[in-house]
This record gives sequence, structure tokens and C-alpha cells, in this order.
Amino acid sequence: MASLLRRRGAIPGRRQCYSRPVTLPLPAHPTADRPRERLWALGAGALTGAELLAILLETGGPDGTAPELATRLLGGVGGSWRRLAARPSAELLQWPGIGPAKAARLVAAFEIGIRMAAESRSPGTRIRDPSDVFRLLGPRLRDLDVEEFHLLALDSQAQVLRDVLVTRGLLNSSLVHPREVFRAAIAEAATEIIVVHNHPSGDPTPSAEDRAVTRQLVECGRLLDVPVYDHVILAGDRWVSFANEGML
Repeated sequence: MASLLRRRGAIPGRRQCYSRPVTLPLPAHPTADRPRERLWALGAGALTGAELLAILLETGGPDGTAPELATRLLGGVGGSWRRLAARPSAELLQWPGIGPAKAARLVAAFEIGIRMAAESRSPGTRIRDPSDVFRLLGPRLRDLDVEEFHLLALDSQAQVLRDVLVTRGLLNSSLVHPREVFRAAIAEAATEIIVVHNHPSGDPTPSAEDRAVTRQLVECGRLLDVPVYDHVILAGDRWVSFANEGML
């Protein structure tokens, strides 16, 4: 009993001492959810705007982590990079958690974007048939040892607006969700899309899961008026087109 009272600091005749519980700092996000880890795992194209901004900020502030600060910063301009870049540099310093170092990194990044936009750009790649898809993505996908699922957002002239990495890993309907595919397509104002993934096995023959995912995407594309023009599977130096095979 005495030992119990000692542990509780309640021995009669002695001054009681209360120890404050120690809270150990824990990471704000699991490792796989941190922006830098996601960038190296999936590539910059898979990150949200807030995640990219969080990498530039590096650290958070008194009101939260870097991703939380980035989310508030973008939310304050309606999610528009252009509006954020147009803000006076001094205004950035008024945000809680944004000091001279963070503001300087942001201003430098915005200036890089402005200079890139000013450079002459060649017309977007035009997709005429599946062989164009292979020429565009084959060098990147054919030697990978994991599956990558990509979206090619196309304009009305079948020119590629953007190549978006949707997911990396084993292809199935839970990983390739229509929400992720069409969110990117709508964000790019795509008229139609082509989805592409690789088979590390070297055999481009569509699996039952490939067919199921494709049917799901085609149905959603019809509902959203963003048709799936093709699904191309790449494997080594070979490819299979769902459109060519009459499987759409």
C-alpha cells in the first residue's frame, strides 16, 4: 500500500508532487502521406497543389503543419496558382507561419513558372493511333517493374494537354477509381481521354481486371461526357489497344 501511495505521491505527512504527463511529438502525417515521400514514390504529377506548395514551404507554423499551411494559403486564393503568384510579395509575409525564407522560395518558384510560360512552346503531341501512345509513353513505362496507370488528357484536336500519373502499383478497381481519373480530366478541360498502363510481365494481353476497370471508366466517361477514346496496355516493345480490338 505504501508503495502504491508513493507512486501516487500521496504519502501522509509528505508534500505531494504531481508530475505532468509527457507528450512525445509525433509526425503529423504517416510517412507515406508526407508530400516529399509521395513525390519520390509517385512523381510530382501525382501530387495535389497543396502538397507541392507544402514542399516549397518545408515547415509549418504556429497554426499547423506545412500541408495544413499550404492548404490554407491556396484556399485563401480559391485554389488559383495565378492569383497566389499575383499577390504582392509583402502580402505573403502577413500570413501566419510565412517568414522571409518561405516567402522567398515561393516568389522564386512563381518567377520560374513565369519564365517557363514565356518560352516558346511546341504544339502538343497529337494522338492519331495507338502507336503514337506507345511512342509517347513507351520509353517511360516499358522497363518498369511495377504497374503505372496514366491518363492522357486530350483536346478537341486529339492533342495531349497533360500526361497524369493516376496510380502506381497493382491495377485493380479499388486503386484506379473513376473519381481520380476524371477529376484530372475535368481539371485539364479534356474533351476526351486515353488511359494507359504497363504490364511488367512483358505480356500486354488484357487481364479480367483490366477489362473490368476499362468498362467502369467507359461508363463513367459517357455519363460525364468525357469519352474514353482508348485504353492502351504497354509491355516491353509490344502494346494492345482496346479500341483496335473492339473491346471499348
